[in-house]
Amino acid sequence: MLLQSTLVALGGATLAAAVSPLTVQGKQFVNAKTGDAFQIVGMAYQIGGSAGYDPSHGKDPLSNGDICKRDAALMQELGVNTIRVYNLDPNLNHDECASIFNAAGMYMILDVNSPLAGESLNSGAPWESYYAAYLNRTFAVVEAFKSYPNTLAFFSGNEVIDSVKTGATVPPYVRAVTRDLKNYIKNHADRVIPVGYSAADVRDVLEDSWNYFQCAINGDENDMSRADLFALNSYSWCGQSTFEESGYNQLVALFQSTSVPVFYSEYGCNTPSPRVFTEVETIYGPQMTGVFTGGVVYEWAQEKNNYGLAECNDDGTVNLLADYRTLQSQYKKVDFGAVQSVKASGNKVTPPECKASLIKEQGFNNNFTIPSPPPGAQDIIDKGVSPKPSGKIVSIGDYSVTQQVKDVDGTALKNLAVKPLADDAVNTPGSTGSGTGSSGSGTTGNAAPTLAPQGPLSAAVMIIPTIVALGFAAGFSMI
Repeated sequence: MLLQSTLVALGGATLAAAVSPLTVQGKQFVNAKTGDAFQIVGMAYQIGGSAGYDPSHGKDPLSNGDICKRDAALMQELGVNTIRVYNLDPNLNHDECASIFNAAGMYMILDVNSPLAGESLNSGAPWESYYAAYLNRTFAVVEAFKSYPNTLAFFSGNEVIDSVKTGATVPPYVRAVTRDLKNYIKNHADRVIPVGYSAADVRDVLEDSWNYFQCAINGDENDMSRADLFALNSYSWCGQSTFEESGYNQLVALFQSTSVPVFYSEYGCNTPSPRVFTEVETIYGPQMTGVFTGGVVYEWAQEKNNYGLAECNDDGTVNLLADYRTLQSQYKKVDFGAVQSVKASGNKVTPPECKASLIKEQGFNNNFTIPSPPPGAQDIIDKGVSPKPSGKIVSIGDYSVTQQVKDVDGTALKNLAVKPLADDAVNTPGSTGSGTGSSGSGTTGNAAPTLAPQGPLSAAVMIIPTIVALGFAAGFSMI
């Protein structure tokens, strides 16, 4: 249950108990301390969109503790247990934000790339951008976050393969980056941190991407270029859809034999708008939890693409949108106490051996010869980046939120604060009792829809959110 601390209420400094680092066991994330399988109840978190990542002004989504405290309290009230952050500056200090999310019982899934030049692979010519300076920055992100116990995983790439054309050349380079990151973690971190790939839900290349990244070269399960997890950005469930109409049944069938955890790294079609989030009960229900490990709702802060749950204003104030309360109401229909207390199966899953017959689509790369590290990269992998960023959990003096937050009907929330969780406790919707105000849909809705409904196999509806988001969500450059 929740740790009710008078220190928190009175603003006294407290160093919250750390969440337990998760491990990958077969196709499950597992809390080694409890033996429970973990389902991601996630939120895409990129305050300010592409402008929220601004190294020239010392700004990224996890660099402002007051903003993180505000958003962590609101996400905790939703029941979120994981955030996904797309673009990070390894040279900034993230201790306060990481510690706040840790106290709030939230893990972090982190992309190591950014849209800036030299900070991602070029999907049109990946060999031109796979060089030591690029890798040095990805390793620096690892250094900055490896010591936080709530760092769940790193994404080596996001939607870099979006067609058979990019699937012809990019896959070996994504595996190379995965290998380099895993070797760096092995040499410089005190625990194994999973590395995987976030795919576009384009059915022409989805199965081949999954098989290309999950397979073991020469049957070696310890092959360092093999992904530890596979995720997809999927927007095929729109409005009052169903398991069959959305194509979710096809995804469950596709990934039934997966040897790594599979989850939605983005979901939440915004047609109709405001959204209804009827997919939530299915994602965390018996039809899917045996194959999928949850999902990440796209996204927290409202941007022009109209996927936000909250308007986060420049002065620090927040206006909650109808989607926030709707998502909360859908989460409340799920018994997360039961969902998160399922014991891990302990089943050993043998990955398929990498071979050309795994690849179904003509033109998709079926060669598993992975590029060697570029000149200078192996030296960095062996010796570490210099100078080295660092991170640690720190004491938070006050968990209360000072910014004004208005509910969907304009009512100001009161007594909003992060409530540190007891060891291995579970966030559930509304359980913190933090912030009082309206819980109805009110009158403050999301803007008019920007997308028209399409069928479950439409590549367009599945990848549009990233494209229209000014590219910030793409861990690798898309051209």
